[in-house]
Amino acid sequence: MPKLRLIQISFLIIFASLLSACSKSGPAMVATANPHASRAAALMLEKGGTAIDAAIAAQMVLTLVEPQSSGIGGGAFLLYWQNDQNKLTTFDGRETAPQNAGEGLFLDKNGAPIPWPVASIGGRPVGTPGVIALAWKAHGQYGRLPWRDLFQPAIKLAKDGFAVTPRLSKAIAKSQDALKSDAQARELYFLPHTMAPLPVGFMLKNSAFAQSLTLIAEKGPDGFYKGPLAAAMVKAVKNHQSNPGHLSMDDLASYEAIERTAVCGPYRAYKVCGMGPPTSGGLTSLMILGILENYNIAALEVGSATAMHLFTQASRLAYADRDVYMADDDFVEVPVKGLLNKSYLRSRAKLINPVEDMGKAAPGSPSGSEKALMKTAGVKQREYGTSHLSIVDDQGNAVSMTTSVERGFGSHIVVGGFVLNSQLTDFSFVPVKNGVKVANRVEAGKRPRSSMTPTMIFNSDGSLYATLGSPGGSRIIEFVTRAVIGLIDWDLSMQASFDLGNVHNRNRITDLEKGTNAEAFATQFKAMGHKVRIGKITSGLHGIRITKNGFDGGADTRREGMVIEVGK
Repeated sequence: MPKLRLIQISFLIIFASLLSACSKSGPAMVATANPHASRAAALMLEKGGTAIDAAIAAQMVLTLVEPQSSGIGGGAFLLYWQNDQNKLTTFDGRETAPQNAGEGLFLDKNGAPIPWPVASIGGRPVGTPGVIALAWKAHGQYGRLPWRDLFQPAIKLAKDGFAVTPRLSKAIAKSQDALKSDAQARELYFLPHTMAPLPVGFMLKNSAFAQSLTLIAEKGPDGFYKGPLAAAMVKAVKNHQSNPGHLSMDDLASYEAIERTAVCGPYRAYKVCGMGPPTSGGLTSLMILGILENYNIAALEVGSATAMHLFTQASRLAYADRDVYMADDDFVEVPVKGLLNKSYLRSRAKLINPVEDMGKAAPGSPSGSEKALMKTAGVKQREYGTSHLSIVDDQGNAVSMTTSVERGFGSHIVVGGFVLNSQLTDFSFVPVKNGVKVANRVEAGKRPRSSMTPTMIFNSDGSLYATLGSPGGSRIIEFVTRAVIGLIDWDLSMQASFDLGNVHNRNRITDLEKGTNAEAFATQFKAMGHKVRIGKITSGLHGIRITKNGFDGGADTRREGMVIEVGK
């Protein structure tokens, strides 16, 4: 065959492949914690981008409009479903401890743990950020639009400005004392003459962030992990007046996001998948579900006290094991298979009394636990600065991504227009207990244990059923798991599953959400022996369910999220 003819045929094949890749095959949907982020993600989908493209664009906007919750100065965990290959993978963009950080990072000169409110502000708690590396790695494999295009919505919004929301204004006011100690934070989040927190409706512009994003858009991760932006981060961390840290240029330059295998388990006729260590979220959620699979939850009234009592008891048991066994499994032995073994979970379920609170649960002894280290000790980890987004694109590819800076506004250090994380406080402050090394102790290069629980659910035929997740500290696990129960056991819509009142027991006290149906459980729970606390519980669930009638999206009404369907 003539060479020219072969070239023509090859060209036609390539053109046809490109045309097929860019063609619309169905609607798409996004659910994020902020309308600006949802619109940015939707715009990428309208341009033919994948769920990964849309997620990256949304994260850049969230960094700007929801700085108290997540951003490029923090970390993330991402589940990705490649529909045409029936392939699920996960990306670990969790922060790492600097190479000069040791076991005593959060101990004072007398060897006592530094109080969390003190330890979590300043340079000491800043880990090497992972969001940009995660985005770059995921985009390289599953993105379709040019990298630089993904940054344009956030750059434009940073230059033009956006109206401060009630949630952001309240967050600034709550953290104002610590924020005012940082020069860039003062300039960004307070009125220039009165130094009052920015009021609702104020048009906030962030030219420094626009410049940072432009640099990263042009140079890729080198624009973040090397050069002037990296140097500025290191300087801010090491030169913090009251609480300097250890982040170095080498830490930034050597950071890598990791592609990992998802952890999965059965629940009823479905398969539920999540992120494995270094987050405890996927494992703990699957353990709660595995324990509850021994009970007929579907036969109980939707969201009833009886059902939620069983939920609290399964949570007690799962959290007891979480505290002992879960940490970064690149550094410690995590008995994943043993924790998810059906016989083990059945034995744990037998410890539940359907009409009485068991009190503080003891950890079990799953297979492989003889290699595990000692219980996490010291300060209870908190993860208040977190967000979640769920996306399904027109090809059926999907993202479930939970992203965080740890506490609200992270370390309260602002560099390049974005907040640096305080994730190192998710390590155990106490490295040794009773002469035994603690699994989640600080070690150089290690990733602190998290509670983030990005989740996907699959039908019995292997097709995607739902993608969901939430912020909320160590309560994230229960937020997400309760929503999964709503979807599967009670066949609720995504929104209805989110709207159920929150009930929690992280092996301590039973928390009931004020102003919801859960508050009414107090009398019955107390009669069962529960120690009850009623208060505000702010989940931030965002998810998408795929039904025979199309997409069913939900955005937690406790926050400011928005669901957008594209191309219907």
